[in-house]
Amino acid sequence: MAQNFSLKDQLFNAEKTRYLAGLFDAADASFDAEAFHAQVMSRLLELELKERMVWISDCLQQAVPGDLPAVAPVILRALPPPLDPSKTDDDFGDFIFGPLGEWVAEIGLDHVDLALDVLEELTQRFSMEWAIRPFLNHDPDAVLKRMQTWCSHGSYHVRRLVSEGTRPRLPWGQGIGLDLADPLPLLDRLHEDGTRYVTRSVANHLNDITKKNPDLVLERLEKWRADGRQNMAELDWMTSHTLRGLVKAGHPEAMKVLGYDPEAKVAVSVDLTSEARIGGALEFSVALTGAGEQPVLVDYIFHFQRPGGKISAKVHKLKQTSLKNGRLHLSKRHKLKGDATTFKLVPGAHRLEVQVNGKVRAGVDFELLGST
Repeated sequence: MAQNFSLKDQLFNAEKTRYLAGLFDAADASFDAEAFHAQVMSRLLELELKERMVWISDCLQQAVPGDLPAVAPVILRALPPPLDPSKTDDDFGDFIFGPLGEWVAEIGLDHVDLALDVLEELTQRFSMEWAIRPFLNHDPDAVLKRMQTWCSHGSYHVRRLVSEGTRPRLPWGQGIGLDLADPLPLLDRLHEDGTRYVTRSVANHLNDITKKNPDLVLERLEKWRADGRQNMAELDWMTSHTLRGLVKAGHPEAMKVLGYDPEAKVAVSVDLTSEARIGGALEFSVALTGAGEQPVLVDYIFHFQRPGGKISAKVHKLKQTSLKNGRLHLSKRHKLKGDATTFKLVPGAHRLEVQVNGKVRAGVDFELLGST
């Protein structure tokens, strides 16, 4: 990615703002498109991404004042056609419509049914997963009842909103007071969806639940497999995607569900084949020996020094395969970025470990050198 790339500037900018202004100008004769555009741009570039959504929503409320019954017809008239119904995945929509969801959430809590009608339309232009959450907290019974209907909606964007909007740990999303089990009857219906955009959301939802209640998730996956209402290849994919967090944590029951024996008799050795230097890469090889053709899921774990002397561990995928005639040899070149935005590498003592089927089997200490 280019050094000067800015996601917030790509998603919210003068061109996008003018596009939105044009839609409302066509929908409402009293809408002053130039004044709206000028007000938005007076502050937009100084704000972060989520703040830009809120700011544009505030400007819309000033440009089109009123409660939701007065404003909803204007919003609906301003909308472009829904997202391409022939697609089945990776069509999140245009972020410029995100502020409309913020707007509806701000003025719609006293008009829940109408707000849900509007969000149903909006989510077919841009996902309303964040906007639905204030309504889940305000009137969960009404929202969950509507979501039962949405589970069979003709638009996969609306069906996905059911799963994504009720996720326990939705990124950027307001916390919700639902019990972890409350949305499960909805997921029971959505797990058999024929659209990957929906089933991925279901798997992400279940992955959220594993952070608090792994057994609840494992029981649901077993039930779905017994029900047989989803294509087995898709359900296998969903299961793997759901359990990815538990797999990294070495959860034994998750390993068994995926067909890996945590107690497998596998000997492991790991050898470093290069020095480790910030800005370079650590190269290493892993050798596994065991019986026959047994399946193995191999991860590696870096234990990093942190500023202040603390140690952090990060699990990385290496290989999901099987032994061949009782043997397997793997190699990896792991980049040691000196300019990573998520954490800062610190020279000093580090450790590399290899995990097979959820259990650490081998490890080696190494010295991370500073950049040249």
